[in-house]
Amino acid sequence: MKKLFDKTAKTVTSAAASAICAIIRAKSTLTCNRGESFVDTAVKILIAIVIGALVLAGLYLLFSGTILPTLTQKIQEMFNYGG
Repeated sequence: MKKLFDKTAKTVTSAAASAICAIIRAKSTLTCNRGESFVDTAVKILIAIVIGALVLAGLYLLFSGTILPTLTQKIQEMFNYGG
């Protein structure tokens, strides 16, 4: 009977210690101050804007220099059925 009581006491003590550790971990996680600041977010937004502007400028150059003149030439050739 003493072994049963000792084993039960050990189990209860272990469970209590685990619960206390879990509570301490949860408390430290909830009170943690680490994370993203406003400066980090602003830098990410600026990087996104710059990359977007570069992509749009590249597409504009591609369309105005390569695609549109070729398209215009093909349309003129298609409708220029000499009289």
